[in-house]
Amino acid sequence: MSSRCLERTAAALCCALALGCAQAAQRELRVCADPDNLPYTHADGSGFENRIAQIVASELRATLAYTWFPQRRTFLRNTLNAGACDVVMGVPTEYERVRTTKPYYRSSYVFAFRADAGEPFRTFDDPRLQRVRVGVQLIGDDLAATPPGHALALRGIVNNVAGYPIFGERPQAQVMIEALARRELDVALVWGPQAAYYARQQAVPLAISPARAPPELADVPFEFDMSIGVRKADRALMAELDAVLERRRADIDRVLLEFGVPRSDRPPAERAQAGIP
Repeated sequence: MSSRCLERTAAALCCALALGCAQAAQRELRVCADPDNLPYTHADGSGFENRIAQIVASELRATLAYTWFPQRRTFLRNTLNAGACDVVMGVPTEYERVRTTKPYYRSSYVFAFRADAGEPFRTFDDPRLQRVRVGVQLIGDDLAATPPGHALALRGIVNNVAGYPIFGERPQAQVMIEALARRELDVALVWGPQAAYYARQQAVPLAISPARAPPELADVPFEFDMSIGVRKADRALMAELDAVLERRRADIDRVLLEFGVPRSDRPPAERAQAGIP
């Protein structure tokens, strides 16, 4: 081969490599998220779903790009399904409006209470629930009760219960946990990751324990697997994300442990050693 041919071959290889690098650098993991929804996401990247999204983007050799939109009823319609992004972190597994990856953690509702309360709250049959001040989360525009709210109502625990709407100036979980720390509540029934995050921020020691479904509500979910959501047509992206979640499982687990996320998908001994219910 002549020197001119060698030069042309080398130049072509360089161009191909440069094009491949440019294409790789141009890939984006486009995520839609709430800009102020700790402990999950925040515009400053401080939420645990921000951290997990960064792990996923790194494994895909992609740039992480956000579209911010408040987590409201129209969230999916205005973000993922409008083409503003390709991924939503932390959606319930098998949520019917999206295609979901395999779960990367499972959590539950919890009882949150002051550490000096004595015996931990563990069941809805605890007689103290009949007389102490109880807080429960309300969800949706119609202020529907969460599963723990239904469990309380079935036992006639109503008059001493305060409901906290999802919409307000601050996250309802934060408001509830702060009320607990100020002794305005004696126990709060809160979604686990939120309860653990805000409990750690209080000046007084707080504790949490899983709120298991009572027998008469065995078919009502009190815990959920959480996944990454993509559009229903994006089968290839879902498969790619599943592979990433498997490869980076240990890194994702470390993030969840750092945030104290209560997990029902980990062995009890492992959770106890980490100080997580």
